[in-house]
Amino acid sequence: MSKTALILGASGKAGLHAAQALEISGWTIRRFNRATDNMIQAAQGADIIVNGFNPPNYHNWGGIIPAITKQVIAAAKASGATVFIPGNVYHFGAEGGEWSEKTPAKPCSRKGQIRLDMERAYRASGVQTVILRTGNMIDRQHNNDIFGAVVLSALKRSKITAPGAADTPQPYAYMPDWGRALQMLADKRSQLEQFEDIPFPGHVFTLNELKAFLEVELQRPLKISRFPWWAMRLASPIWELARELVEMRYLWDTPHTLSPARFNALLPDFTPSTKAKAMLATLPIDIHPNKPVAAGRSHQFNV
Repeated sequence: MSKTALILGASGKAGLHAAQALEISGWTIRRFNRATDNMIQAAQGADIIVNGFNPPNYHNWGGIIPAITKQVIAAAKASGATVFIPGNVYHFGAEGGEWSEKTPAKPCSRKGQIRLDMERAYRASGVQTVILRTGNMIDRQHNNDIFGAVVLSALKRSKITAPGAADTPQPYAYMPDWGRALQMLADKRSQLEQFEDIPFPGHVFTLNELKAFLEVELQRPLKISRFPWWAMRLASPIWELARELVEMRYLWDTPHTLSPARFNALLPDFTPSTKAKAMLATLPIDIHPNKPVAAGRSHQFNV
């Protein structure tokens, strides 16, 4: 039986890797074109809609995200498609720990509340919706992320830039793995609840651990420097991105992980890539242009 997926934001991290994994497993892929396509028409005949849309640089989340949500719900209702969304951790707030689908929402940022309102809208819509929730995303094909723009931006000068405490554990989603997980869930969507909140556990590490790993890979010592938040605060009145980044600073000092319980119950046969492979994928291609994303020389680490 033919299976069709409509991908919104097919050039972004989530949309790209969802499309690749689905296509490999035999799905027909439709890539939505915002400039020319009507979403309700594009969704006709689609079995799932992957909503990979996300306003770049946090631009106007308060206006754009509710509008996208309304469009996607309307398209899903018109087509009967299941909606898949890459969730984030913003609505959990600043109280660290192991976060799960049962963790109470305590947003402490405007963006956390916006995302929480978005998820509540899907839950109330009656549309089957699957939130596959991640922490930070790792994707070597897209270096304009937190690793490329901040953490490893000075790697050529042997520096790792820490936006928070370097010993704070954080969950990281290696996006090819996330895409495979979405494909497996899409294939069993008839067994899922109307609204599913599924944390993607990914790999957990600190920036100190990443530093030790990369020192072996690059065969040179690295040092950690602190991100200049003071400069962001000064610029925030006139620079939207600076203002939005400052609002999310708390996450880098909040130790947290994502519970694997629900994910493992639904996908007991899922085999993730190694932590070493995920860590290696943080490297910009111009640092390691010919290096395949594999375990490398990191066998001495417990990864």
